[in-house]
Amino acid sequence: MARLAPKAALAFAVILSGLALASCGTGGAVADARQACGYVQRALRIQQQSESPGLTNVRRVALENRAIAILVEATPYAARATSIDGSWNPLMTTIGEAQRVPITDLVASLTRLCKVANSSSPYL
Repeated sequence: MARLAPKAALAFAVILSGLALASCGTGGAVADARQACGYVQRALRIQQQSESPGLTNVRRVALENRAIAILVEATPYAARATSIDGSWNPLMTTIGEAQRVPITDLVASLTRLCKVANSSSPYL
């Protein structure tokens, strides 16, 4: 029995260390997701501006292109968050779709995902 106690203590220490390291990684993922969401929020504001009445087609297209460019800037942060914690893959995937799908079709998803990222308990 005496030999079992040191092994159990070692196993407990390894498990505790693993949990501590995992929580650090998750925090890094949240920080990266929040960074990506900063870009998302800027892009959505510009997209909303592009829908204002009275804009010329040239101005509207310029605003839409700028919104897409800002979302592309968010990609590395969302990718890093996903690398750390795979539960952020929906954020990365949705941001990536902006080059193929009109942003107006992504607004609801991006808004919800960033609401989670910016919440006090950001877990998907």
